[in-house]
Amino acid sequence: MSLYQLEKEQDVDSLLDHLKLSDSPSIRTRAAEILGDVVDDEPQAVDALVAAAKTDDDEDVRGAAIDALGSIGPDAIERLIAEMAGVDTDDGADWVRAEAFVETLTADRPELRMAAANALRRLADPGTLPALIDTLDDSEPRVRARAARACGSVGDERAADALAARLEDPASRVRREAADALAAIGTDQALTPLLDAVDDGNDEVRYAAVMALGGYQGPEAIDPLVTALDDDIDVVRRAAVFSIIELLATAPTEQSHRIRETVVDRLESAGRSVVDPLVELLTESSQPRERRNAAWLLGRVADETGRAEAVDALVDALGADDGTTAQFAATSLVELGGRSVEDALLDLLEDGDVSDAAQSKAVFVLGKVGGERARTELEALLDRSDDEEVRKQVFSALSKLGGRR
Repeated sequence: MSLYQLEKEQDVDSLLDHLKLSDSPSIRTRAAEILGDVVDDEPQAVDALVAAAKTDDDEDVRGAAIDALGSIGPDAIERLIAEMAGVDTDDGADWVRAEAFVETLTADRPELRMAAANALRRLADPGTLPALIDTLDDSEPRVRARAARACGSVGDERAADALAARLEDPASRVRREAADALAAIGTDQALTPLLDAVDDGNDEVRYAAVMALGGYQGPEAIDPLVTALDDDIDVVRRAAVFSIIELLATAPTEQSHRIRETVVDRLESAGRSVVDPLVELLTESSQPRERRNAAWLLGRVADETGRAEAVDALVDALGADDGTTAQFAATSLVELGGRSVEDALLDLLEDGDVSDAAQSKAVFVLGKVGGERARTELEALLDRSDDEEVRKQVFSALSKLGGRR
């Protein structure tokens, strides 16, 4: 049975057999990783992971076992440290345990230092930050990576400069963890170094940087994100679109207009189509602010290649429960205009199941972009609709189209 199936079925006994008995380090590593996800402090599993962390011949297996123990809980990782270093972690006070873990950060064995960094990540005690920052210079990349992750859990801007330096680390995993940690801190000081990390040679580092820049409070992130739309990796390109939407959604009020205009200008100048991922966000996201901004941006950047998909998604969004999303969809349809928009809206008005709110928005748009066919349909709608808001919009639209015949 495959490891995937064992994970799906949460077959702990079989996973333990793979961890203990497999001749393949990659299988033992993956078994340890899965155990960290599915085990809830079962003594037999903790025993096996502690043994693997202490004695396995492969460093990836040892590292995966340490991370798995950290995922299971503080008691599991503390047991490993106590056994390997003879450090007393039985005292219930967090500060006593934190001191013991800080002391272990300088242990001779890298596995002990890794375990200590994992334990400090769970405690997230700001008082341990200076020791964690020092550990970012550890000779072992596996330790540096876990120290970076722990700095992200603490979430203190004091670590930003040291983490930024690790974006030049020769080990890609350390660079990725540093990028994630800077993203977790989330201030502009922490995020600024990630502006250059979108060009990193490792796709996971680029992905982490691109995702983080959606929280950047300024226009400086726009060009790196637009550049990332050309990335060779699909998930990085899609992350860039997501972050551009986040940038629009979270922009400070005083900078919002400038950022929106700059985004549209850069996307138009770059000639890159972002219609597909924007349509995906508009139709599938459960977050109103993402849908609102996807609807707004579609009307400004939809090109001929993706125009039909953009129009369909925007017409569907006229019935959104969130009124702002529906309004942005309407204004974007006005921006797009043309026969295809008119046809799609007339089809919507003929749908007997469409809501009055969606009808009202469709009528508003037709008043802006419609022609003779729209006027004929609107006159018919006026005769059959009892909804006052719809009728009001119809009268307004007809007046824009030259009035009733």
